[in-house]
Amino acid sequence: MSSYFVREVFFRPDTEYARELTTIPAPIHNALRRLLKQARGSSVFVPIRAMQYLAVIDAEEVIFVDAQGGYAYHDGEGGRLIRLAWRPFVGRASLCDPVSCEMVYYFNNLKAVQRRLLSEIGPALDQSTRKQSGGQPPSQDGAVRILPFKPRRE
Repeated sequence: MSSYFVREVFFRPDTEYARELTTIPAPIHNALRRLLKQARGSSVFVPIRAMQYLAVIDAEEVIFVDAQGGYAYHDGEGGRLIRLAWRPFVGRASLCDPVSCEMVYYFNNLKAVQRRLLSEIGPALDQSTRKQSGGQPPSQDGAVRILPFKPRRE
């Protein structure tokens, strides 16, 4: 079977709306790490179809973009705006322990979206894992560029 790579560009807004410390359940964190390791790439794209969001997993964070909006152009490049980011902290006593995580909100009124992401990402990770282990080409693997977004001042 053939495989292919997808190049995506994401913009990180200059300002953060809010940050909060919380935890993510161990099964979700374990699935994120396992999927990234199996992909053998620098990042993995996981569509969360129920919400029309895309999770992009890399070694340091998980970013979330809204597939329905938030597209921007800067210096001749177009890409999606990052809405939320999860930044898990390393270190826990057991694989069954929840993982401390910093949630970074780049837009207002995303607390409900964040709660829903926690409930919807598990099934999306399960589906992506099944695709990878079922002999499917690793279509989620690709190159990601995250750029700062600085709108032009006129």
